Amino acid sequence: MNAADNNPVNAGTLPARVGSGDVEHVGPVLDGELIDDTLPQPRRQATRRRFARWWQHSPRVPSWLKSKPQAVQAAKDAVAWLLKSPFRFLGAVVRGFVVGARWWRRWVRVLDYRTAAEESDKLADKFTEIRELTLFRWKVTGAVLAALAVAVAVVDLVYGGDPLWFAGAAASVALAILGRRKDGSPGRSPALAGPRTLRWTMDPQILVDAFRDAKLIGKDESLRLVERATRVGEGWAITVDLPATRKAADVVKNRDALASALAVDEVQLIVERVRGSGGHAGRVSMWVADEDPYSAPPLPTPLLGVTRWDAWRPVPFGRDARDRRIDLPLVWTSLLVGAIPRQGKTFAARLAAAGLILDAWVRLYVADFKAGKDWDAAGQVAHRFMSGDESEHVLALVDWLVELVAEVQGRFRRMRELDDLTCPESKVTPEMSRDTTLNMPITAIFIDEVQVPLEDRTPVVVQGKKVTAGEYVGELLTWLAKKGPAAGIVLVLATQRPDSKTIPSGLRAVLGSRFALRVMDWRDSNIVLGEQMNTRGFDSSRLLPSHKGVGILRPDGDTAAGADVLAMTVRTYYMPNEDWQTICQQGRAIREAAGTLTGHAAGQDTMPAVDHAAVARTIGAGSGSTPTTPEPAEPVELPEPLASVVDYLGDDLDKGGREFVPTAELVDALNVEPTAFGRQMGDYGCRSERYRVPGENGRTRQIRGYFTADIRTAVEAVAKSPIEADRLDEDDP
Repeated sequence: MNAADNNPVNAGTLPARVGSGDVEHVGPVLDGELIDDTLPQPRRQATRRRFARWWQHSPRVPSWLKSKPQAVQAAKDAVAWLLKSPFRFLGAVVRGFVVGARWWRRWVRVLDYRTAAEESDKLADKFTEIRELTLFRWKVTGAVLAALAVAVAVVDLVYGGDPLWFAGAAASVALAILGRRKDGSPGRSPALAGPRTLRWTMDPQILVDAFRDAKLIGKDESLRLVERATRVGEGWAITVDLPATRKAADVVKNRDALASALAVDEVQLIVERVRGSGGHAGRVSMWVADEDPYSAPPLPTPLLGVTRWDAWRPVPFGRDARDRRIDLPLVWTSLLVGAIPRQGKTFAARLAAAGLILDAWVRLYVADFKAGKDWDAAGQVAHRFMSGDESEHVLALVDWLVELVAEVQGRFRRMRELDDLTCPESKVTPEMSRDTTLNMPITAIFIDEVQVPLEDRTPVVVQGKKVTAGEYVGELLTWLAKKGPAAGIVLVLATQRPDSKTIPSGLRAVLGSRFALRVMDWRDSNIVLGEQMNTRGFDSSRLLPSHKGVGILRPDGDTAAGADVLAMTVRTYYMPNEDWQTICQQGRAIREAAGTLTGHAAGQDTMPAVDHAAVARTIGAGSGSTPTTPEPAEPVELPEPLASVVDYLGDDLDKGGREFVPTAELVDALNVEPTAFGRQMGDYGCRSERYRVPGENGRTRQIRGYFTADIRTAVEAVAKSPIEADRLDEDDP
């Protein structure tokens, strides 16, 4: 204590009780601080930090001394080793005895000499010598056994049984060493191989053999252990480094082969490349479940026990195979949900909506083109709501989207006028979204069965040009997906027809988050998740039909699996209609309390007046009103097979979604004769070319096909000279 301080921080007097019961003041009490002058505090802290860094990164310090979970697992392994050691020692002794017996049998039969004579075809000449040597070795064996028996008897009579016990212990240790498991030792391979199990958790050599069997590493290559096998949830996790030049991406692509080598179903095996500062292109993280992680009943959504939710927080969406909760970010992004019917597509979209419904400041647009009652409860909270699949519903959606485009443009204009403290960037902030004077709430539009409006052929007028309503809806949605997130617009689309003809490639390219439940083939999976995702190990067509609500999530943002994870398999929470109605009722109650109930939910279904022409100029399409009576101009009729090719490619040809289409795919889809088809396409200037494309196994192969640019050029040429096209058609046999 620094008692010489003349200005104590807190000074007082200490009363002392004496025997007479009076109180005596003994003087001031000084508060101080103990100061160590030998080593300055910052220097001591720096030394401590350097030691902590060295301890965490030094390869000389065991991993179980760096992490509590590793220490716990090491303690469990030590206890298991102690419990199993007597049985392992006994097994090693037995194996050593067998190995010694086999060695003695070869020696006493003069097997090496006999084999050499057989190979040189001189067994008959050497038979007498071999016989004599065999009899001599039997005599030596008998003499050794007799001498050993006499020695045991003499030692027992003279010294008692203690020396024999010591000799037996030494002999058992020698046999155990002789019988220890190691590569190349004789007598180690069983006659019949037993079942392959997760023995690699105790014997890492089995994991190395699995990588070799799966052709992921060479026979002379091995793995380097980064993090030993530890229990994580209901499975084992391990991290390894591949040999030089081997890539973790190849392991992810060939996950099925590795699962077969480990004797587990592929849904039990999670393989990820370790990214960031702690990883590199050859570091692989593996997790193997004890059993099917999706066989248990689904869990109810945790939003049931929540009174309100903040839309700026990710919404609870589901759990991955490791039972980690996966939350889905929605603000500043968009979501596409794709699946074949009855796989949980609507349930997944409603999970995303549930978190936004429980925020009183979120404005909702809900369009249910399934025309069912799955979304009816959302009408209690929705600013705009409709359910139907007729043309008038599609045209009503057009009005909604035009309204939202105008709203986005208005928000950007108002943000330019705000100061940097209120709006630091050209993005909506949480404070701005809750400021009623600014009128910029988070606005989410949910469209179920979006393929219905996108395929609608109702003619509409776009600045004097006739287009279909589906094309116009696609352009409006694409513009909103590009510019809307920064203005607080959340776009959620769900479809049971995820193909290139339904969802334009330009729209798919700007949708941030993707969720693919089970689809029919890898092409549909790639349409939802992105090009070549199947070659990276993510193919939703391989999901089991029994796994309802299980899909592959490609998030646009950070999740519990990490910000660098490309995609993950997730089982969504379960939210039946009763729970859905409860959440919608709660959402209405909090909106009534906050005074934010508007539009359809408040009984006000009138649409505001919007400038269609201005919106059309904004998105670059140019639209006027939406009359349905005029018919589009009669298009030029294309000759065959060019017309069938154009009809088959659809938007992939118009929007440039595909660069190349294989000849085999066209022949199979159009059911034409290959030679005649190639000759007819060549008449229109389309020549088949060789092109490298990724195969289903992830390897690149060369195939013949047509570039879509050449097909578009041929179509334009035919459109400019229809007379020539008719002439070519007449010449065809």
